[in-house]
Amino acid sequence: MSTYADLSAAELDTLRAQLEEEYAGYKAKGLKLNMARGKPAAAQLDLSMPMLDILSSDADYKSADGTDCRNYGVVDGLPEAKEFMASMLDDEAENVIVFGNASLNIMYDAVARCWMFGTLGSTPWGRLDTVKWICPVPGYDRHFGVTEAFGIEMITVPMLADGPDMDEVERLVAEDESVKGIWCVPKYSNPGGVTYSDEVVERLANMECAADDFRIFWDNAYCVHHLYDDVADQDHLMDIGDACIEAGNPDRYFKFASTSKVTFPGAGIAAMAASPENVADIKKRMGVQTIGHDKLNQLRHVRFLRDAEGLARHMAKHAAIVRPKFELVCEKLEAGLAETGCGSWSNPRGGYFVSFDAPAGTAKRIVGLAKEAGVVMTGAGATYPYKNDPADSNIRIAPTLPPLEELEAAMDVFVCCVKLAAVEDLLEA
Repeated sequence: MSTYADLSAAELDTLRAQLEEEYAGYKAKGLKLNMARGKPAAAQLDLSMPMLDILSSDADYKSADGTDCRNYGVVDGLPEAKEFMASMLDDEAENVIVFGNASLNIMYDAVARCWMFGTLGSTPWGRLDTVKWICPVPGYDRHFGVTEAFGIEMITVPMLADGPDMDEVERLVAEDESVKGIWCVPKYSNPGGVTYSDEVVERLANMECAADDFRIFWDNAYCVHHLYDDVADQDHLMDIGDACIEAGNPDRYFKFASTSKVTFPGAGIAAMAASPENVADIKKRMGVQTIGHDKLNQLRHVRFLRDAEGLARHMAKHAAIVRPKFELVCEKLEAGLAETGCGSWSNPRGGYFVSFDAPAGTAKRIVGLAKEAGVVMTGAGATYPYKNDPADSNIRIAPTLPPLEELEAAMDVFVCCVKLAAVEDLLEA
């Protein structure tokens, strides 16, 4: 079959009429489907419901070191919670700080500390004339929202098949001391599902930086979110901490992870890991900010998930729910669009998203058409800083929240919208 670009104007006119009729049929159904955010489905949340009763069942509220978790104290997290989160962060427990329920909150605070106080004695970023940040794209919209909120100038670099374009990253950090950080979702990235190669990790750790206080914000949000149980079918990521230590830059990284999509997004636990010097600096600031986070929640998580093996067993249950949804999305895109030339998409082995690249100039139209037909998508442009995708091409598909039958209906609508927008664009060319 010829791609749509090979069709004559008359053939495109006929095809548009057919697609408009199909689209009208979807609109007439009065659908209300949502693929806007990467939320766990209710069936995934149900997996963790026993955790809510785990403390009341034994009435033991003391941590391993005897701390009464109902009371004040323990700024940096319970010992067993630090040990557990260390398994997610690929680090040692003494280098881990356990916070509240959200890693995004930790990242915001980490930027704020650097902004107000500097890091390890550096000039506070807020006193500088200009602060710049590297943003691999397409990327995570909430990361971009944090740096935008501080007035930090965001510089985009392309996300390649093995991570960010390191030639461009190395050039930027070497030439400009106002470049202070980079956002990284290094495993099953949001939205493309990319896992950084060993070479990319090593280059990040070793690169020459004009700024002594340059920091890698290593948001390993999907570190345990595999779609497949067989280790051979899972991506593997080199640890940035080990790489930085080996490179002689032990203070360059901040690592983040959470149980937000492991247990409950609104009631998980989140943590960061860093060098001993960074940890001491952070704890000094935290001691003024808080007396301690929710230790009861830390305790229930550890008693429910137990350790890395228990976490892996729990995540295999998640995968059994999520995997058919990702497979359905890719099947629908392949069946509906592979021969049309109307787009390309990722086929990740983990994470929470499928990244779709539509013909340039059509993403906003596709998302608008889908919304009119009752399917809410992530806004076009959201995967770029300032919500500005120069090509108007990238769309993030979030398959996890809808039940399988609703997802199937939503993908049928989406495929129709992609085709219709592509034909309209070709006819206007």
